Amino acid sequence: MITNKIEKLVKVLSEKGISDVRVLQAMLEIPRHEFLDGVFDAQAYEDMSLPIGHKQTISQPFIVARMTELLISETAFVDRPLGEVLEIGAGCGYQTAVLSKICRKVFAIERIEQLCAVAKKNLKKLNINNFEIKYGDGYEGWKIEKKFDGILCAAAAPLVPKKLKQQLNIGAKLVCPVGDQENQKLMTVKRISKEGFEEELVENVLFVPMLEGVD
Repeated sequence: MITNKIEKLVKVLSEKGISDVRVLQAMLEIPRHEFLDGVFDAQAYEDMSLPIGHKQTISQPFIVARMTELLISETAFVDRPLGEVLEIGAGCGYQTAVLSKICRKVFAIERIEQLCAVAKKNLKKLNINNFEIKYGDGYEGWKIEKKFDGILCAAAAPLVPKKLKQQLNIGAKLVCPVGDQENQKLMTVKRISKEGFEEELVENVLFVPMLEGVD
C-alpha cells in the first residue's frame, strides 16, 4: 500500500519535470510518512508541505526533489556521486534522508534542539547512517574547516550567507531560497574558482525564514 503511494508520488514528480534518475530513485526509497506525525498519514504522499511543529514544515516533495536535482545539475558531479554535502535546516530529517541516497555523507545543521533530536531518531529508524546532524546556527556553516560537494538550505535567507559560499568545493553548487516572506526566489551559487561564483535565480518559492542563532 505504502509502496504504491510512493510510486504514485514519484510519477507526479516526474510529470512535473524531475528527470534525474538518481533523484527519482532516492525519492522512491524514502517513506515520507516516517517523518510525520501519524495524524498526517493520509496526506504524507500528497505533493504538499505539512507542519512538523515548532512553526516549521516538511517541504513539498517536488521542492525536495527540485533542490536535490539542482544541487547535482551542471556541476562536477553530473555523472559521479557527490562526496560530502551540507544541509542547513535538517527539520524532521526528510531532505537529509533523500540526500543520503545520492552522496557519501550528509552533514546537517538544525537550530531547533528538539527537531535536531527528531531528525536523528527518524533517520536511525530507517537505518540511515551516513549522516551527522548537529545543533547550531546554520549561518555559521560547519564550524570545523571543511569543504563540501554541495550545500542545500531548507530555509530562506535575505542573502546567501558568505560563510556557506566559502565552504563550497570548486565545481560544487549551493542551493538556497533568498528573499523575505513576501518575495522569495530559489538561487543557485556555483563555485567556479577560489574567488569566483556564478549565481542564478531559478524560480519563485515559499520557505520558512532562515533565522540566526539557536532555539
